[in-house]
Amino acid sequence: MALETHTHFYSVETPEGRKQLAFQMWQRSASEAAPVLICVHGLTRNRHDFDEIASALASHYRVVTVDMIGRGDSDWLSDPSHYGYPLYVSLMQQLMTHLADITGEDRFDWLGTSMGGLIGMMIAASPATQIDRLVLNDIGPEIPVAGLKRLADYVGQAPAFSSLGEVEDYLRVIAAGFGQLTDAQWRTMATHAARKDESGNWRLTYDPAISNAFDGLSEDIDLTGIWKLLSCPVLVIRGEQSDLLTEEGLARMCERQNTYHVTIPNAGHAPALLSDEEISAVRDFLTT
Repeated sequence: MALETHTHFYSVETPEGRKQLAFQMWQRSASEAAPVLICVHGLTRNRHDFDEIASALASHYRVVTVDMIGRGDSDWLSDPSHYGYPLYVSLMQQLMTHLADITGEDRFDWLGTSMGGLIGMMIAASPATQIDRLVLNDIGPEIPVAGLKRLADYVGQAPAFSSLGEVEDYLRVIAAGFGQLTDAQWRTMATHAARKDESGNWRLTYDPAISNAFDGLSEDIDLTGIWKLLSCPVLVIRGEQSDLLTEEGLARMCERQNTYHVTIPNAGHAPALLSDEEISAVRDFLTT
């Protein structure tokens, strides 16, 4: 059966009133019932990071890939102080209510890269959580400040590029931790990471003001209190050279029951989930 995919926009409530949140649904057929998998990207990324894995998992799921507010095709905020996890969690809870209405499914599996993983972890920690299984891509409750400062060094910038090739060159540097991607994969990533502005320059598809989250950052982040509240099975994916999920931090996570892990060689923060190994690891955990 042919794969169907469509982009949707859902009006969510924010401190600035209603805003549009973009998401894409991947499924075998709009009329065919299937469980729902929600995929949420990292800090500066967008839903297209999951195109490959969504296509692969659509034989089992209705896969929902999301552009978080301030990224991709979703609206931006006027006040950067609103960018943060309290709002992100609220927006995803609103979207989950909407997804339950349109799919008839009120339980979800969750795949989150970095920021998207933290949002999923926070929702999964709720006593009334709707998350049954959680995949954390290169993130955990212990986050070293050194890795966060590396992200802060480039997130607040708003570079302009004269060509898509320049965008690709930029991504190959700042996203080197994604792993050993092919030239075609880097080019595809570039096409979704930037768009032309009115002057003809290419601009990244996220609001530079999301860097507000790094203001005052001076020490490691410890969310072990939230981690201990999780009751669902968890798969943790770690890039072998990751600076946001250390080997020691992963070992402590795996002391929890129903926690599984896989380490991706030749990758840092965060594995791109494009290789057969990465996709198979996620598929095996979610579907067996």
